[in-house]
Amino acid sequence: MQERERSKDRQKSTATLPPVAIVLGSESDWPKVEPAVLALEEFGVGYTVSVMSAHRSPELVREFASTAAERGVKVILAAAGGAAHLAGVVAAHTILPVIGIPVPTDLAGGLDSLLSMVQMPGDVPVATVGVGIGGARNAGLLAVEILALNDPALQKRLWQFKESLVEKVKSKDAALQARLEDRMRAR
Repeated sequence: MQERERSKDRQKSTATLPPVAIVLGSESDWPKVEPAVLALEEFGVGYTVSVMSAHRSPELVREFASTAAERGVKVILAAAGGAAHLAGVVAAHTILPVIGIPVPTDLAGGLDSLLSMVQMPGDVPVATVGVGIGGARNAGLLAVEILALNDPALQKRLWQFKESLVEKVKSKDAALQARLEDRMRAR
């Protein structure tokens, strides 16, 4: 039985993966990390999502991180809350860029998670985004930007995205200006 499980693990570790791998410290982190996935999908970037724990399954994390590059992964997003060591443990076992997503917690609203990730020791870099939905989305977008370094089509889509942001801001400004004009007329 144990040998069959090891064989499955070896097969799994040699399977080709999409360019972005997302690891969650807990299944309950999924709703907080989903904006990263939505950003990847927006740009047509493939991904995998797995649950593994730096503390409860350290060998699984080591195996995943140390073989990710040879299986086609280019960027790893690691989400965890509280002690939030997952991103750092992943980074210790790979040369791939690791983006940490600090998950909000009840204890300190995610500040504990953020500090656990951002205070990595020298020589073990983890790019860390902010806590919350905006941070998770930015992790996905940062992964897209990293992949775009070697993908002209993805670069083009990113420039189009940036241009759409300008239009979105202009539209919001126009709506605000109209409300302010209405307010001035009502005086």
